[in-house]
Amino acid sequence: MAKVMILMGSVSDWESMRETAQVLATLGIPYEAHVASAHRTPERVRRLVTEGEAQGVQVFVAAAGMAAHLAGFVAAHTTKPVIGVPLPGGVADGLDALLSTAQMPGGIPVAAVAVGKAGARNAAWLAAQILALQDAQLAQKIVQERQANAAKIAEADGQLTLGN
Repeated sequence: MAKVMILMGSVSDWESMRETAQVLATLGIPYEAHVASAHRTPERVRRLVTEGEAQGVQVFVAAAGMAAHLAGFVAAHTTKPVIGVPLPGGVADGLDALLSTAQMPGGIPVAAVAVGKAGARNAAWLAAQILALQDAQLAQKIVQERQANAAKIAEADGQLTLGN
């Protein structure tokens, strides 16, 4: 089965990116996670991307705050899909990271998700949907997870006692 590689600029980013790992694990998608910085360890990032591709990584998830160059740096070194997770901190608690992630030059795309933990979860879901294009069993797992989520919402609604 195809893998996902999670890259983050700092070990403190794991607080958010653990959400990505948990969703991937729930769906049975193999992943690996690494700390590597576009600015401080560019050769390490380049090597991880190259080795990851050779080992079956099909989607990269890159998380960074403030200047948030990691996702773009990864995208410059692969033609596999790259999902950028902007992390909170910096200007307006992550707005700078969101803009840095979303504003890539033409021809080097990075998919940008929400800032922080919600974005980290959505990065895993988006990676799963990309992989499910070639994996019918994974596609079915995604459908089942969505149905289970809808059932939880319906149950919560049934337990709500507002009004008269």
